[in-house]
Amino acid sequence: MQNKHNVDEKKELKYLFLAIAAAYLFSIAIRMIWVDWASSFPEFYWNSQLMINTNDGYYFASGAQKELFGTLQHNPRVPDLWYTATVTLSYFAAKFLPFSLDSVILYMPAVVSSLVVVPIVLIGRLYEMTAVGFFAALLGSVTWSYYNRTMTGYYDTDMFSAMAPMFIVYFLMAANHKRSINYAFAAAIALLLYPYLYNQGKAMVFAISVIYIAYVWFKHKDEDFAYPSIAFVASVMIPVWWPLKLLLLIALYASIRLSLLNAIQIKYTAFGLTGAYLLFGDGFNFIYHKVINYIDRDSATSGLHFYNVVQTVREAGHIPFDIFAKRISGSVAGLFIALAGYVILLWRKPAFLITLPLMGLGLFAWWGGLRFTVYAVPVAAFSAVYLFYIIGSYIIKESYRPVFTAVATAAMLYPNITHVLDYKAQTVFNLHEVKVLDALKKIGSDKDYVIAWWDYGYPIWYYANKNTLIDGGKHSHDNFIVSQILTTDSQLQAARLSRVAVETYVNSEYKTVADTLFKNREPDQIDPNEYLNMLKEDEDFKLPKKSREIFLYLPWRMNTIFPTVKLFSNIDLTTGEKLSKPLFVDIEIKDNLEDRTVFNGGIVLDKSKGVLLLGAQEVPLRRFVTTRQLKDGKNDVTIQNIYKEGGLTLLFAKSYNRFFVLDEEMFRSLYIQMFFLENYDEDLFEPVVMSPWAKVFRIKL
Repeated sequence: MQNKHNVDEKKELKYLFLAIAAAYLFSIAIRMIWVDWASSFPEFYWNSQLMINTNDGYYFASGAQKELFGTLQHNPRVPDLWYTATVTLSYFAAKFLPFSLDSVILYMPAVVSSLVVVPIVLIGRLYEMTAVGFFAALLGSVTWSYYNRTMTGYYDTDMFSAMAPMFIVYFLMAANHKRSINYAFAAAIALLLYPYLYNQGKAMVFAISVIYIAYVWFKHKDEDFAYPSIAFVASVMIPVWWPLKLLLLIALYASIRLSLLNAIQIKYTAFGLTGAYLLFGDGFNFIYHKVINYIDRDSATSGLHFYNVVQTVREAGHIPFDIFAKRISGSVAGLFIALAGYVILLWRKPAFLITLPLMGLGLFAWWGGLRFTVYAVPVAAFSAVYLFYIIGSYIIKESYRPVFTAVATAAMLYPNITHVLDYKAQTVFNLHEVKVLDALKKIGSDKDYVIAWWDYGYPIWYYANKNTLIDGGKHSHDNFIVSQILTTDSQLQAARLSRVAVETYVNSEYKTVADTLFKNREPDQIDPNEYLNMLKEDEDFKLPKKSREIFLYLPWRMNTIFPTVKLFSNIDLTTGEKLSKPLFVDIEIKDNLEDRTVFNGGIVLDKSKGVLLLGAQEVPLRRFVTTRQLKDGKNDVTIQNIYKEGGLTLLFAKSYNRFFVLDEEMFRSLYIQMFFLENYDEDLFEPVVMSPWAKVFRIKL
């Protein structure tokens, strides 16, 4: 009998490994669809490799690059080797495997994120439903939200976002199901490791641990495994230095395994650690502030009134219900199937309460923004397949149940695979834009700074080996400074502010420039409006001593976000009131007739009168401007003045076949003048890289 049991167990393990391997390869294969599509575009390549398609990825890539090649030595923002697992794994993979760093950061998201199938399948096996786990792994690994944030090229810590919590959930469920302190110890190790993998999920793992402790206390407090497992989980969640937590965990585990503590001592140890965890931990406070941050999108109200970046971030905005549903389960019907399955799952398998923070945070996305949907995906997938399993067990003959579950899962997979086929994410920059940054890399040194909008900060680090004032992770009050530089009508003010900002940043040991410069929230806080006017008008203004070069980066692609860039300086910092209502509209020709040109949005150009028809309103044009890119990257500009008192400019970027309607404020802004018209003060700026894709000027002051 024992031999038969061993044979059956080996057979079961064989099928388990096959299920995990098949699900993992399926996940990888789906993520290679984007590679197949992107490979046909030469402009997506740099250094003979496809580039990544997420901006934030260059933050972590810069950390690995710094360790590998010694770049960015003067950039205080670049993460070090041990900052997060994303940097560490990238460094060691590029260092010791036969792959370039560019290849590592491209494929790592697919390789790592696909591991989510492992805990999903194992959870199914835990409850003797390996087939449910397998089909759920297929679905969970490629559902919209999870795919979007873990696809090939989406190099970010998001590759751990749902995968790592699912391992934690599995270990906790196994500890509960098997009454095993070994699994509880493994769960504690996973909880300890989690911030290193994905620190943004701190609130979620806090909630998981609290629910687990409460569940074990109410459900199993009289069983031998209960208090040791509570002690393990609580020990790694208390707010002390992680090596101390690890030592405490190991000491606890050894003491319990070696029977150095009796049952009463273990019980009171568990109580003490849980009390310390709940009283001194910052979990509740962290969750509260995270929720408030995503719900409250108003400008700052203490001290000076800066525009809040969360107001402009798409992933933090409200989303329509159908998009919300599709991101979690692929379709509206799929979401309701998942929710029904989840309710039944909680009823039949109460231990799944441990997954409530994952599902809850995913559902919070309807209010908090689309980024949160990713957490619910694996649990929703398991719930949907479990519902199919339950339905099959009641109405389908036993021999046909696997077929029914497979067909039902395929129906859930269909909209998600369709989404993958249609989701054509482009690389962050194209080949031509990277060439501009590569040229900039050869100018100056890695001490130099580039004034650029925060969207371009990380790529500038990685490709140009230069520093920036704002970037994807540092874009709060200093957005005002950079926005003011890019949108001011005074090039003198822009040049002076650039020098003042960079030197202030460096000399203050990298404090927020706007707060330092304007003495925000201090008793002697100064009026920013007066200071900016002084930069513009005071001939005797004394600049700080020059310590490095400063470059101004003006990319073509910024035209798509230029109105958003303007928002951050179009505010009176002393009152929070908007200064003006600037107009900058990108329009396309729908029909070009002899006497008029019809654009989208109901805008019509009356060629004979020189006016724009905006609905029933006639607005005289002040000028019509045509710009054309020459082969050397410079512009050929033609300006046709029409009405001196006209309020609008029609700008035709001929080489791009794009039209823009601008008011006078936007037309005179630095970005429009220097990128489109190449109208710059030669005493203040020197062009160093001129390309149709971006123009880079050195600031002479």
